[in-house]
Amino acid sequence: MPGASRHGIRTRLLAVNSVVIVSSFLSAAVVAALVGPPMFTRLMNEAVKPGARGDHPYQRAFEKATAASLGAALLVSMLAALALSWYLSRRVYRSATELAHAATVIAQGHYDFRVSPPRLGREFDEIAVAFNTMAASLGRVEHGRRQMLADLAHEMRTPVSIVDAYLEALEDGVKTLDADAIAVLRDQSRRLTRLSKDVAALSDAEHQARTIDARCISIAQLIATATTVWEPRYRAKGVTLESTTPDDLPTVWADPERLGQVLANLLDNGLRYTPSGGTVTVRAAATRDGVTIVVSDTGQGIPAEHLPHVFDRFYRVDEARDRVHGGAGIGLAIAKALVDGHGGTVKADSPGLGQGSTFTVSLPRGVEQGPSPAPSHHDSTYLVG
Repeated sequence: MPGASRHGIRTRLLAVNSVVIVSSFLSAAVVAALVGPPMFTRLMNEAVKPGARGDHPYQRAFEKATAASLGAALLVSMLAALALSWYLSRRVYRSATELAHAATVIAQGHYDFRVSPPRLGREFDEIAVAFNTMAASLGRVEHGRRQMLADLAHEMRTPVSIVDAYLEALEDGVKTLDADAIAVLRDQSRRLTRLSKDVAALSDAEHQARTIDARCISIAQLIATATTVWEPRYRAKGVTLESTTPDDLPTVWADPERLGQVLANLLDNGLRYTPSGGTVTVRAAATRDGVTIVVSDTGQGIPAEHLPHVFDRFYRVDEARDRVHGGAGIGLAIAKALVDGHGGTVKADSPGLGQGSTFTVSLPRGVEQGPSPAPSHHDSTYLVG
């Protein structure tokens, strides 16, 4: 590889530690040679033969003893330092090699591979944890991608099979192109069109950074508009649609079109799974950090084991029931992507089957605030039936 170093980290660590050891050895020898003998001579002259000068046999003995002891001490310390340097460099080299191997394995698509903590210090352990977290995240993304493709193929299989069967029957003369056949073909065509629009909407929602056009908006007005639009559909099914917003509801910095889409998907979900005679309620409240929007219904409810997955793409709590209602399992995923794009959160709660469900959207106020509109109180009830 151009520009890559020819020496690994183990060689570099050994080289650096060797330089340190040699420098320490030379420094100790020079200091001992320059300081030791003159000091010894001065002390001996003062104690044994004051005023004497020149070479003394004790001095020669001291120099030999100093050289021998210093040499032995430096040799032992050098061997110990080299051994420790070799051990440390080996540990670092093994950890770096394992990390490089793991990166190669994950690049080949094996996202379940993990690296062990090197235990060389907090920083090295944090690198291993971050790497394993990244691998797990990539694994989830890849699993979601494969699941989405499989679900998309599954969604398309039924209408395509029906259209193919009808066309084959028409070609063989088994059926004629009457009103019933045209109705079936048109129904399956609409289903495919709806599916393609849902997938396009989900893709658009997941690119929220390019689609969010934020401004200062009134959540109360947004809820009033959404309930007005959906009221005829609720009346047609015989479901009560209620909405309540307080006077002191603050404005938020958000995209009204995208939040309108979130409300539409939640209201559509509530209408789909609430039987005639039931009630869907939309409430809003101010919080310390922003605003919460709550859409609750008295419908069929959601089992506890399905709650963590209701915002997954193409996920259905009851596939047979959802197919009857015509849902592709994308609406809630779109809502979550759009709420995430606003820096908010959305969660689902339900006591269980037959006990209704509640969806709570939490939105921050945002860093940019425009002038707040005049407070207004919206309290409307649409009784259908």
